[in-house]
Amino acid sequence: MFAVIKTGGKQYSVTAGDIITVMALDGAPGDVITFSEVLMLAGEGNARIGAPIVQGASVKGEIAEQTRSPKTIAFKKRRRQNSKRKRGHRQDLTRVKITAVEG
Repeated sequence: MFAVIKTGGKQYSVTAGDIITVMALDGAPGDVITFSEVLMLAGEGNARIGAPIVQGASVKGEIAEQTRSPKTIAFKKRRRQNSKRKRGHRQDLTRVKITAVEG
């Protein structure tokens, strides 16, 4: 059985046992979280598609770690004007281990 969930403005296709990396969620490693925005639930030959979410469905997960993405460099240069700007950015991320898909 798998589900399509929405968190952090993005959609993820998950099954039990998957480890996904999502935008930062509150909590410490080991905390249990529940994703209630399930957009689709499928398995055993039948599929339930929500409008916009599937009623009564949820996905449970456990926070594995709080981490950060690799550094992204934004470099801007204006030619012949002695103007340049270099800026780095690292996004906060959370790794979640999916424990159960309920519905």
